[in-house]
Amino acid sequence: MSTPARLATFGAVLAVVFGAAFGVGRLVGPDAVAEPAGDTAHPESGGGPSAGHGGHGGPTATPSGTRQSGPAAHGYSLAVDSYIGGISFKITEAGGPAVTAFETVHEKPLHLIVVRRDLSGFQHVHPVMDADGTWRAALTLPDGGPWRAYFDFTETGAAPTVLTADLDAPGAPHSEPLPAPATSTVVDGYTVRIDTHDGVTLRVERDGRPVTDLQPYLGASGHLVAIAERDLAYLHVHPSGPASGGPEVRFAVEGAASGTHRLYFQFQHGGAVHTAEFTVTGIGGGHAHN
Repeated sequence: MSTPARLATFGAVLAVVFGAAFGVGRLVGPDAVAEPAGDTAHPESGGGPSAGHGGHGGPTATPSGTRQSGPAAHGYSLAVDSYIGGISFKITEAGGPAVTAFETVHEKPLHLIVVRRDLSGFQHVHPVMDADGTWRAALTLPDGGPWRAYFDFTETGAAPTVLTADLDAPGAPHSEPLPAPATSTVVDGYTVRIDTHDGVTLRVERDGRPVTDLQPYLGASGHLVAIAERDLAYLHVHPSGPASGGPEVRFAVEGAASGTHRLYFQFQHGGAVHTAEFTVTGIGGGHAHN
């Protein structure tokens, strides 16, 4: 097995619930606890994923000992073949064939989120599935060291699910300190302001004026991903209320989380997608905003 094709640590299987009617996101899942090579760990809640590869080639991976957040995650396994210059993988039912029937959620059957473990280098890509259940997407990991990948999907007739994996990219490791909390940031000429008093509200401005003609991105006014600094717990939530052209995009968060998180807010304007990033301490109703 070559280094570029190595899956360093097999991730936890987590379940995430999206409130389709009201745009409510639920924060789920602790970080994986890596086991020594060759050990056979089992998720704490039982019924976890197998290390099987669904009958196709690729590196062998061992599940890590972590908690699962719901029974909808039971029975899935993930096999990652490569992630250098592009990623390919399969999602299988434990001991069975590859899953090939997926619901379209926000215009895509699968959302792949990748970040360095220091929470920098955020990427949100949409793989395309071959007839045999192999997913492929362009993906560049510009620096060495561990990256965390979240495979966010819904099998037809099942609940939304997230599989995670740690990708050990070759090359010199890269690490950045987490930026300090701030109430605004500038990205691509846009000023984005954040308030976390009651859920999360983002306000988009340009040249000192509110942006009122935001374009839909994947069927919504914007998308928000939050990842916890301590354990890399993952949240992907969509706007609450009716679609809005801005300047404000609001997100309701069910199960407010304490601790430090990195938030990634994606919005589309002028035909381009922009990503504004924030460090916050506490998200959801009643928690201190930064």
